[in-house]
Amino acid sequence: MKIAIYSRKSKFTGKGESIDNQIELCKEYANKHFDTNEFLIYEDEGFSGGTTDRPQFQLMMKDAMKGKFDVLMCYRLDRISRNISDFSDTIEILQNKNIAFISMREQFDTSTPMGRAMMYIASVFAQLERETIAERIRDNMMQLAKTGRWLGGIAPTGYTSEQVTYSDPSGKEKKMFRLFPISDELEVVKLIFDKYVELKSLTKVEQFCIMNDIKSKNDADFRRYSLRAMLSNPVYAIADEKLYDYMSENGYEIYSHKNEFTGEYGVMAYNKTKQDKKNASGRIRDISEWIIAVGAHEGIIESSQWIKTQRLLLGNKSKAFRKVKNSICLLSGILRCGNCGSYMRPKMGRENSDGIQLFYYMCEMKEKSKKTKCNMNNVKGNDLDQMIIDEIKKMAMSDSNLYDNIKSDRLNLMTSQNAIQNEIALMESNIKNNEQAIQHLVTSLSQGQNTSAAKYIIKQIDELDEQTAKMKERLFILKESEEMNQSKGNSLDVMKDMLSAFNDSIDTVDIEAKRTFIKSIVDKIVWDGQNAEVVMFGANSEKKQMPPM
Repeated sequence: MKIAIYSRKSKFTGKGESIDNQIELCKEYANKHFDTNEFLIYEDEGFSGGTTDRPQFQLMMKDAMKGKFDVLMCYRLDRISRNISDFSDTIEILQNKNIAFISMREQFDTSTPMGRAMMYIASVFAQLERETIAERIRDNMMQLAKTGRWLGGIAPTGYTSEQVTYSDPSGKEKKMFRLFPISDELEVVKLIFDKYVELKSLTKVEQFCIMNDIKSKNDADFRRYSLRAMLSNPVYAIADEKLYDYMSENGYEIYSHKNEFTGEYGVMAYNKTKQDKKNASGRIRDISEWIIAVGAHEGIIESSQWIKTQRLLLGNKSKAFRKVKNSICLLSGILRCGNCGSYMRPKMGRENSDGIQLFYYMCEMKEKSKKTKCNMNNVKGNDLDQMIIDEIKKMAMSDSNLYDNIKSDRLNLMTSQNAIQNEIALMESNIKNNEQAIQHLVTSLSQGQNTSAAKYIIKQIDELDEQTAKMKERLFILKESEEMNQSKGNSLDVMKDMLSAFNDSIDTVDIEAKRTFIKSIVDKIVWDGQNAEVVMFGANSEKKQMPPM
């Protein structure tokens, strides 16, 4: 019987329930209750239990799916997860693989109905604790809103964050961050608000900025999403009664009193984004979750203009940038301009004498900048689509270079995989030998050796432990490489099958299927004004120059 032991701690520390302590306690428990000395150890230190996005946890679950162990043991339930949904998903996977779960501290055993019930009850309390902490954070945030401070992160365009000192009601001196204006950037913000009210279109404002070389604070071209974020940010609005009434009527949670909306300051919006490791930049929350307060900084956009902007944004939301709808273009999303790297989008033309809808592909930057930033030649879409299909058919022939590349890559992967698997076996054997040697040395040490011998034994234990840690790191890298090679091998097999299916089916399927076929085997196509270069997916991407158009 193989037992997996999982240990986790949010902070790097050797105190209390440290990683090593958790493992040793689990081993002692397993040795008392099971006839085994085979352990697989998974350690995540410095990771929160609020998410399962932890490297060793993910490796452990992959090993569980492969049936590499029979029992999963942890010191305490919340070491696995503090989230009910994640915890339930984990238990379901283990049960499907007939893997027992034991939480040593709570004495839960999933082999019994009562153990399963008690475990879920405990996980409910673990999440309740987490949600209580979240509520406490929100309460603290509301208290901080009283000061109009900036809570951190990247300051919005037009402002910089600086630390200031202030006195609280009790006279105690404290520090906080406040927003201070950057005149040049605020002029850009004002211009963008004015242009949006004038043009009533994010696309047109984006085009205006590109044509006039108006850049973001990071010296990048403004995009529709960044313009929308700026225009919807209340930080720029002047906090007056009109703004208070608008926000009250539209579901914003306003923490400041109406009499504080004097028209002297701007507005701070707290709790705007959802933050997690998978989504570091943060998704915007619904405005009903925002905490609105009068800030300590200068507002620059009149409330009437800011309100008009919000109504325009809401009205135009359904009319935001739409791709050209068509039933004939095949290369949207993979055809790029060889000059500026932008996508080339289809534009409809007339019908020819045979009733066929003609179209062409145009560089997106060329269109947005009205040729000021890029002047790439357009390309006849009907002709390019057919030429790409014909070229892929040639690549799909069994005697093509692409087929030879796939065979060569497959052979190289097999050779690499054999070498990796041999090294994995060697690492696992060496780790096992080291752990047994450490156990023998610990036994010798406990038998009361003289002082000089004890120092020697402790030194040996430290050296073996350091070697084992390095081997475990190497083992983790090797297993990741093994998984990656397996994935690459599968991709090559799929590529080969897709090429074969392409030749057999491409002329008989509908447009949507053709588009899907092409996108599944072509990474990108680059148009340089005269030729198109096809870059295939795979280890050695196939590049083909198309005949001049």
